[in-house]
Parts: sequence; structure tokens; C-alpha cells
Amino acid sequence: MPEGHTIHRSAADYADRFLGRSIRATSPQGKFSDGAALVDNQVLASTDAHGKHLFLGFGPDGADRWVHIHLGLFGKLGFGGAPAPPPTDTVRLRIAGPSGYADLRGPTTCALITDAEKQAIHDRLGPDPLRPADDDERAWRRIARSRTTIAALLMDQKVIAGVGNVYRAEVLFRHGIDPYLPGRDLTRAEWDAIWADLVFLMREGVRHNRIDTVRPEHMPEAMGRPPRVDDHGGEVYVYRRANGHCHICGGEIRTAGLAARNLFWCPTCQPARGAGRG
Repeated sequence: MPEGHTIHRSAADYADRFLGRSIRATSPQGKFSDGAALVDNQVLASTDAHGKHLFLGFGPDGADRWVHIHLGLFGKLGFGGAPAPPPTDTVRLRIAGPSGYADLRGPTTCALITDAEKQAIHDRLGPDPLRPADDDERAWRRIARSRTTIAALLMDQKVIAGVGNVYRAEVLFRHGIDPYLPGRDLTRAEWDAIWADLVFLMREGVRHNRIDTVRPEHMPEAMGRPPRVDDHGGEVYVYRRANGHCHICGGEIRTAGLAARNLFWCPTCQPARGAGRG
């Protein structure tokens, strides 16, 4: 499932190509035909992202109709230039204009919603490190009183929106936090550092359209090691590096299931403390 930086990057990509312009909307697959017909020949007035939710606003004030997109595990967004090739019958929604097209395939959600329905989605999500108006206070209040592990809390979209498995593993490693530490045992200083790092890393993810979490002194050229080869791309410390050697201490990277996803961590650099492993 794409992490939050991908969705914010997609919102920017839609805006770059279509914002303020009348678009053509079709549903070659047929599953969104009614919704596409209602926004066809309308102006894309705004784009928005919160966590892993993408919103495209249509109408004279940008708030009459919203196309709500959640890619889920299998959804894909593809952008191309003009002229657009004929769409395949797997395309749920094609938006096209003079500057190019965008094809949506296989999303968990592609629905036309109202202002009130959009607000209800925002209300149930936690703060997003990529939304400038959001801050970490609301997340901290939940974390500070929770017995749930910090690794599980970071993946809970009601606590923090947009953090996925990669950012979870990497930010905990970067701050030497045991992933099994209960939220209530995390210090406020540790949480503030984690939040600030998520803001930085995810902004970099939007800018480069990939996840890189390794500091300059640990990059392959600095350490004389081979670059990472992985479909995910980017240089990381622990994510999908189970049984590999830690770039910092040389110890073995561990993996285990947590919060329905594979967790990756270095037991030496992220030592257990408190009752987290009990």
C-alpha cells in the first residue's frame, strides 16, 4: 500500500496537469461511470490529501463535488502526456485534458462524495506530517496513555495519518526506539523527535518520489558498500533487510509480524526497555 508521501505527490501531479482547467472524465471499466459523468467537463478546482486519502474537488468553488480515492493494496495511478492513448478496460477513472491524462486502476475506493462526507474522513484520521496545519499534539495525547506498542501506534491511521510500514521501521531505527515499547513509555522528547523526522523524511519522499532514510554518512559511497537493490528503491536501514547486517553496528536485522505487517528492526541499535517485550 502506498505511503502518505505518494498520495501527496499524486495530489500535486493532478494539480500540475489539470488544476483550473475543464477536464474529461470517463470510466472505461464502467464501475465509476455515474460519478465520472457528473464531473466530466467540469473544472478541477482543488486537490487535497490526508494520509492515504486523495481528494479531487470539482465545481465553481472547489467544494461541490469531491472524487475520493484510496488506492488500498492494489490501486495504481499513472500519469502521461498528450495525446492520451486509448484506455484499457481496467481503468476505473481516466481524467484527461490538453496537458495529459491520469489513469486510476484497482483502487479500494473511488467515490463521489460531499463536503460533509469528506470532512467525516478528515475527522477520523490522525494528524498528517505532510499537512502544514497539523501538529503532533493530538497524536501524542493518544500515544502517551496507550499500552499498545509504538510500532503498532505508528501504523494506526487514527493516530497518525500517512505513515506506512517503511516509515514506521525506519523512523524507529533512526531514533533508537524499541518497536515493542508501549506508547506510554515513550518520552515526549522522543515523540517530538520522531514527529519532526517524519515531517522531514516524508517531505523528502514527496520531493524525490521515493523513500530514502539513510543519512549521508551511511550511504553506499560513504561506507564503501554496494547500493541497495530492491523494487522499493531508495536506501534504508532496516526495512526488508531481514538477516542482513546493520549499517551502524553490524548486527543482524530482525523481522517479526506486528500490526498485520512485517516489522524490521536492529535489536542492538534499538534495545528493549521497560515492559515492551513482556
